[in-house]
Amino acid sequence: MRIEYSGAVAILINAHKLSKAFTARPLFEGISFGIESGDRIGLIGPNGAGKSTLLKVLAGRIKPDDGQLSVQRGLRVGYLEQVPEFSADSTIHSTVMEGSADPYDWQEISRSQMLMSKLDLEDSEKPVSQLSGGWKKRLALARELMRDPDLLLMDEPTNHLDVESIMWLEEFVAQSRFATLVITHDRLFLQRISNQILELDRRHKDGILKVSGDYAAYLELREHQLHSQEQREIKLRNTLRRETEWLRRGPQARLKKQQARIDAHGVLSDEVSELSERNSNAKVRMDFAAVEKSPKKLIEAKGISKSYDGQLIVPKTDLLISPKSRIGLLGANGSGKSTLIRMLVGKEKPDTGEVALAEQLEVSYFEQNRESLDPSVTVYNTICPLGDYVDVGGEKVHAKSYLTRFLFKYDQMDMPVSKLSGGEQSRLLIARLMLKRANVLILDEPTNDLDMETLDVLQEVLEEFNGAVILVTHDRFFLDQVTNQILAFGHSAKGEKVIERFADLSQWESWNANQSEMRERAEASALKAAVEPAKTTPKKKLSFKDQRELDGMEGKIAALESQLTELTAQVSDPANSAKLKELSQKLAETQAEIDRLYARWEELGG
Repeated sequence: MRIEYSGAVAILINAHKLSKAFTARPLFEGISFGIESGDRIGLIGPNGAGKSTLLKVLAGRIKPDDGQLSVQRGLRVGYLEQVPEFSADSTIHSTVMEGSADPYDWQEISRSQMLMSKLDLEDSEKPVSQLSGGWKKRLALARELMRDPDLLLMDEPTNHLDVESIMWLEEFVAQSRFATLVITHDRLFLQRISNQILELDRRHKDGILKVSGDYAAYLELREHQLHSQEQREIKLRNTLRRETEWLRRGPQARLKKQQARIDAHGVLSDEVSELSERNSNAKVRMDFAAVEKSPKKLIEAKGISKSYDGQLIVPKTDLLISPKSRIGLLGANGSGKSTLIRMLVGKEKPDTGEVALAEQLEVSYFEQNRESLDPSVTVYNTICPLGDYVDVGGEKVHAKSYLTRFLFKYDQMDMPVSKLSGGEQSRLLIARLMLKRANVLILDEPTNDLDMETLDVLQEVLEEFNGAVILVTHDRFFLDQVTNQILAFGHSAKGEKVIERFADLSQWESWNANQSEMRERAEASALKAAVEPAKTTPKKKLSFKDQRELDGMEGKIAALESQLTELTAQVSDPANSAKLKELSQKLAETQAEIDRLYARWEELGG
């Protein structure tokens, strides 16, 4: 393997025939591609294809087994790992300065302060150990940006981020001056940040598919290419069958022309075998075991709320969960989603209200960080700690056969869990979860690290599951496809904590954008009032008519905001689908009137 340095301006990295294996298992072989300035590349592919390994090769962390990597001279590369590592006892500021060329240079210190402000990392002396996973991701990003990269490599940057942080990251990547290469399975994020797609998959010729365009363009081209590849296999198989029949008739092989035809048969046979291997597509086989008979009311919450140390975490909420309920929870990290779930399943008592649980309630839980997996235990023993068989819907199935349904190879079954990729660990956790009967599934970030084909299968299985599903995920596409109701944690225009209900993601996006606008307007007004010098001239006295208008305005605004909340709930109710257009129009008109009244209130000096 050679690494060369090129003086070319546009081409940042050129990879030619790169290969890498893990133990005796090849990850990718002979792949070639280039990265140019201005590229926004999304790197996708099935779990275990070697995406994270390829990123480490490009970042210079490891060397490929074979091939040539040509790098632009002086290229600065930033690398955001899937699970960032931090120095012991480090603070926000000291971590950001790890990316600086000279941590004592005042210009570098000034730049670090600007970055921390931009990423809302205001408490510079706060220990990193006190940060959540999402804030650690932001901090690691700030550290890489201090390197002033020409190319930023990011491995699953949306994992552990809440939806609003992901939306911020989308905008940040779109406006960045440097090139980016991102591994992600978040399809909406991928659609919005990419202008080129690379798919690492052994099913493609040369092991990689390159598409210029966004994710939607990739889907169209990939479907066309795989269809053409399958049609070619069918055509060549028919040709091979005819040639094989000709050979069996025993033609005289002494003639040069006939010998050439016999040789061509061997080449054709090899090509058919290669196409057959590329066209084969093993899919995960999933099926959650539901309890045979479930009551109509699984969980019923009336007026439940929760506060900690005087701070409201979950505002008063009513919720009825029945079979086929598909509830998605949206909100910033720490907003109260986990607290609400614990109250719903009886693990935490609410401060107000009550929760009624069905007597036959059986809950299965997919935890976000896969804490229940023991990294030292083998894959096989994780599924089957005793004996050789597992119970799958009342049928005894050999543990190895069961694991192959989740695409685990025999040589992986005796590996410790720690040797699996993140996506493979998630698959293993799902495999174990499916052995337990349940009528309520709680899935906390199940999409982290799973490849897109596994996500599609998981989506189909959840649609067919006869119980209820409570889903927490940052993957907006998956959330929108799986759920029939979204509960979003947020704040009203007055700053009060609320839980709003929506029928789909588009309704939440409109509401969230509107709330952000109103908060920004309120903050701008407060800032203007704080910095504006006190006027020496007395305030102009209002006319009797204007004063009466001002006096009654607060009540009008409060009534309209109450009406807005009610209309939002009606729009979110599937029972109102027939009059959705009429309700949406009323919702827009009410919001417009609220905006007009606020503007008039400021004009009158309220």
